[in-house]
Amino acid sequence: MSNRDGAGRRLYAISVVAELVGTGQQNIRLYERRGLLTPERTDGGTRQYSESDLAVLRRIAELLDEGLNLAGVAKVLELEMDNARLRRQLQRARGRGASPGDGGSPQDSARAGHNDGDRPAEPTSEDVGT
Repeated sequence: MSNRDGAGRRLYAISVVAELVGTGQQNIRLYERRGLLTPERTDGGTRQYSESDLAVLRRIAELLDEGLNLAGVAKVLELEMDNARLRRQLQRARGRGASPGDGGSPQDSARAGHNDGDRPAEPTSEDVGT
Protein backbone atom coordinates (compact mmCIF):
# COMPACT_ATOMS: atom_id res chain seq x y z
CA MET A 1 0.00 0.00 0.00
CA SER A 2 1.45 3.34 -1.09
CA ASN A 3 -0.02 6.82 -0.74
CA ARG A 4 1.36 10.25 -1.49
CA ASP A 5 1.71 13.19 0.86
CA GLY A 6 0.93 16.82 0.06
CA ALA A 7 4.33 17.25 -1.62
CA GLY A 8 3.75 14.24 -3.87
CA ARG A 9 6.17 11.95 -2.02
CA ARG A 10 5.29 8.28 -1.76
CA LEU A 11 4.28 7.07 1.70
CA TYR A 12 4.21 3.40 2.64
CA ALA A 13 2.44 1.35 5.30
CA ILE A 14 4.59 -0.49 7.84
CA SER A 15 3.81 -3.89 6.28
CA VAL A 16 5.09 -2.71 2.89
CA VAL A 17 8.18 -1.13 4.44
CA ALA A 18 8.99 -4.32 6.36
CA GLU A 19 8.83 -6.29 3.13
CA LEU A 20 10.87 -3.73 1.14
CA VAL A 21 13.59 -3.51 3.77
CA GLY A 22 13.56 -7.18 4.73
CA THR A 23 12.88 -6.83 8.44
CA GLY A 24 9.97 -7.36 10.78
CA GLN A 25 7.33 -4.82 11.67
CA GLN A 26 8.26 -5.17 15.35
CA ASN A 27 11.86 -4.21 14.53
CA ILE A 28 10.66 -1.09 12.76
CA ARG A 29 8.50 -0.18 15.76
CA LEU A 30 11.50 -0.75 18.04
CA TYR A 31 13.65 1.57 15.93
CA GLU A 32 10.94 4.20 16.23
CA ARG A 33 10.76 3.77 20.02
CA ARG A 34 14.55 4.16 20.17
CA GLY A 35 14.32 7.40 18.19
CA LEU A 36 16.12 6.12 15.10
CA LEU A 37 13.33 7.28 12.79
CA THR A 38 10.05 9.16 13.05
CA PRO A 39 7.48 8.21 10.43
CA GLU A 40 4.62 10.49 9.53
CA ARG A 41 1.23 9.63 10.97
CA THR A 42 -2.26 9.88 9.57
CA ASP A 43 -4.96 11.65 11.57
CA GLY A 44 -5.94 8.18 12.80
CA GLY A 45 -2.37 7.46 13.99
CA THR A 46 -1.31 5.03 11.26
CA ARG A 47 2.41 5.15 10.52
CA GLN A 48 3.39 6.22 7.01
CA TYR A 49 7.00 5.85 5.88
CA SER A 50 8.70 7.97 3.22
CA GLU A 51 11.56 7.11 0.86
CA SER A 52 13.83 8.90 3.34
CA ASP A 53 12.61 6.58 6.11
CA LEU A 54 13.36 3.60 3.85
CA ALA A 55 16.92 4.88 3.35
CA VAL A 56 17.36 5.21 7.13
CA LEU A 57 16.02 1.69 7.68
CA ARG A 58 18.42 0.31 5.07
CA ARG A 59 21.30 2.13 6.78
CA ILE A 60 20.23 0.71 10.15
CA ALA A 61 20.29 -2.79 8.63
CA GLU A 62 23.80 -2.20 7.24
CA LEU A 63 25.09 -1.02 10.61
CA LEU A 64 23.49 -3.92 12.46
CA ASP A 65 25.04 -6.33 9.94
CA GLU A 66 28.42 -4.74 10.71
CA GLY A 67 27.96 -5.68 14.37
CA LEU A 68 26.79 -2.43 15.95
CA ASN A 69 24.12 -2.49 18.63
CA LEU A 70 21.20 -0.03 18.54
CA ALA A 71 23.04 2.51 20.71
CA GLY A 72 25.94 2.43 18.24
CA VAL A 73 23.55 2.71 15.30
CA ALA A 74 21.92 5.76 16.91
CA LYS A 75 25.32 7.44 17.38
CA VAL A 76 26.43 6.71 13.80
CA LEU A 77 23.16 8.07 12.38
CA GLU A 78 23.50 11.19 14.54
CA LEU A 79 27.08 11.76 13.37
CA GLU A 80 26.14 11.18 9.73
CA MET A 81 23.32 13.75 9.99
CA ASP A 82 25.66 16.25 11.68
CA ASN A 83 28.26 15.65 8.98
CA ALA A 84 25.71 16.19 6.20
CA ARG A 85 24.41 19.37 7.87
CA LEU A 86 27.94 20.76 8.22
CA ARG A 87 28.71 19.93 4.59
CA ARG A 88 25.59 21.84 3.48
CA GLN A 89 26.62 24.81 5.65
CA LEU A 90 30.10 24.73 4.16
CA GLN A 91 28.72 24.65 0.61
CA ARG A 92 26.47 27.62 1.39
CA ALA A 93 29.35 29.52 2.99
CA ARG A 94 31.55 28.84 -0.05
CA GLY A 95 28.72 29.96 -2.32
CA ARG A 96 28.45 33.28 -0.44
CA GLY A 97 32.19 33.79 -0.61
CA ALA A 98 32.43 33.67 3.19
CA SER A 99 35.85 33.45 4.73
CA PRO A 100 36.65 31.35 7.81
CA GLY A 101 36.99 34.35 10.14
CA ASP A 102 33.75 36.16 9.28
CA GLY A 103 31.49 34.20 11.60
CA GLY A 104 29.78 32.44 8.71
CA SER A 105 31.83 29.26 8.73
CA PRO A 106 30.36 25.93 9.78
CA GLN A 107 33.08 25.63 12.42
CA ASP A 108 32.04 28.92 14.03
CA SER A 109 28.42 27.86 13.89
CA ALA A 110 29.21 24.46 15.40
CA ARG A 111 31.29 26.02 18.19
CA ALA A 112 28.43 28.35 19.01
CA GLY A 113 26.04 25.40 19.14
CA HIS A 114 23.88 26.72 16.31
CA ASN A 115 22.50 25.04 13.25
CA ASP A 116 19.84 25.83 10.70
CA GLY A 117 16.77 26.55 12.79
CA ASP A 118 18.44 25.14 15.93
CA ARG A 119 17.01 21.69 15.23
CA PRO A 120 18.56 18.51 13.87
CA ALA A 121 18.56 18.27 10.11
CA GLU A 122 16.44 15.52 8.60
CA PRO A 123 18.57 13.09 6.60
CA THR A 124 18.02 12.76 2.91
CA SER A 125 18.61 9.55 1.00
CA GLU A 126 21.90 11.11 -0.21
CA ASP A 127 23.00 11.84 3.36
CA VAL A 128 22.51 8.33 4.67
CA GLY A 129 25.64 6.26 4.38
CA THR A 130 28.03 9.10 3.62
